[in-house]
Amino acid sequence: MRGQREQARHAAVDSRHRELAEGAEAGADYLDGRLPFLDAAKGLVRKVFPDHWSFLLGELALYSFILLLLTGVYLTFFFRPSMGELVYQGSYLPLHGVRMTEAYASTLRISFDVRGGLLIRQMHHWAALVFVASIGAHLLRIFFTGAYRRPREVNYLIGLTLFQLALVEGFAGYSLPDDLLSGTGLRTAHGFMLAVPLVGTYLAFFAFGGEWPGQDIVPRLYTTHVLLLPGLLLALVTVHLILVFYLKHTQWGGPGRSGRNVVGKPAFPHFAVQTGALLALVFGVVAVLAAVGQVNPIWNYGPYRPDQASTDAQPDWYMGFLEGALRLMPGTETRLWGHTVSWNPLLPTIVFPIVLFIALYAYPFVEQWITGDRSEHHLCDRPRNRPTRTAVGVAGFTGYAVLLMAGGQDVLAYWFDVSVNDLNWALRIGLFVAPAAAFWLTRWLCLALQARDRQRFDSGVPTGFVRQSAAGGFEQDHDQLTVRQKFTLAMDRAPEPMAAADDSRRERLRAALSGWYYRDRAR
Repeated sequence: MRGQREQARHAAVDSRHRELAEGAEAGADYLDGRLPFLDAAKGLVRKVFPDHWSFLLGELALYSFILLLLTGVYLTFFFRPSMGELVYQGSYLPLHGVRMTEAYASTLRISFDVRGGLLIRQMHHWAALVFVASIGAHLLRIFFTGAYRRPREVNYLIGLTLFQLALVEGFAGYSLPDDLLSGTGLRTAHGFMLAVPLVGTYLAFFAFGGEWPGQDIVPRLYTTHVLLLPGLLLALVTVHLILVFYLKHTQWGGPGRSGRNVVGKPAFPHFAVQTGALLALVFGVVAVLAAVGQVNPIWNYGPYRPDQASTDAQPDWYMGFLEGALRLMPGTETRLWGHTVSWNPLLPTIVFPIVLFIALYAYPFVEQWITGDRSEHHLCDRPRNRPTRTAVGVAGFTGYAVLLMAGGQDVLAYWFDVSVNDLNWALRIGLFVAPAAAFWLTRWLCLALQARDRQRFDSGVPTGFVRQSAAGGFEQDHDQLTVRQKFTLAMDRAPEPMAAADDSRRERLRAALSGWYYRDRAR
């Protein structure tokens, strides 16, 4: 009897499974008859993704962006973007009876009165930091491996634009609570606008709605933060992903890998499980950070007042390089045609970022012109095999690190008990010396690594064992590389420096730059 009941139960389960399968098939047929459902799904399922950790940086940025959208929607239900004033009577007793804006009061309410509000608010802040950091790391990977070359120039430009929008989005969100720290940052931004010759005053009046502090800056930042910039980010992320699918991924070189294929894991089920785990990991790690790592405790800063400034005021790290440039620039002014031009903050905060991002936008095309290489590239360069490009990137990153240190030079001077003026001069000198030293050292290391690769290719890897020959001499044992390892080392071909096509000044300049770019190599 028990066996019969088991058979009947299994038969019923099989029947339900068949019914579900038939229903799913019917639903798929229904969608496929009206939408290109199965064809699109077939292409997506067969999509191959390279299996290397460096390619996960873009996904890390995408998933932190999704988390930002989810937590941001929750916060919009409770935040009030108004600069109207009230007397605080909430649950945070140390600020009872203090006049503050509705924006600051609503942020306190989210932190202390809304169930889970502080956790969601800190998750939002941590996710923003991860978002900007992962985009920056992803762009560095793109730069050092040469993944910005044809046919991916447009996607590189989109990624760089996403990075800039993320910086502005982070600053806008950081400024919304109207606490003393963010208010000090807004006061600094107001000074940046005023420094623009001729139109600076009009820009500041338009942004802030009148004389400082105005009444419109928080509502306008709120609209920008929750509507304009997220819409642009979402649109550009979508275009970016479409181009990645269309142009296919770059990949590291190796046996069986070429510019005509992609070796890796299929989208389903391997990549889907892997990327789903990364999504869960991002959400979980950010939640843990929000639970145990306090970030931006606005109740300690107090509400913003125009007659006060926050002690040790520092922006978030991604805006620290502008703060550092501002602090290192000497305070000089010039009278031109009846107008005063304040070179600080005009040069470090307006001219410098414009020049920097123009150079970053132009770099792929400048390199293409120098090298004359207009072919398609689907394999990543090993950074050591492009010593000049790698050295340029490291030098730029070193300059950024110096500026970031300068953004907190007052805190550094306090902790190390040194003079702020002496530290300023050391950082000013370091801003020019450190990148040059980093460039020279990086190129030397790349050439040394190339020489080491060539030695490994020819002689193998030393085992550490030394044996004595019959003649009494000593020699070290070597393990020869595998065919796969030798193939990977030998497949890279360094381009030759270009010769001038004619005797024009333009061609001679191009040949000189090409020679400088490719002259140093160990193999």
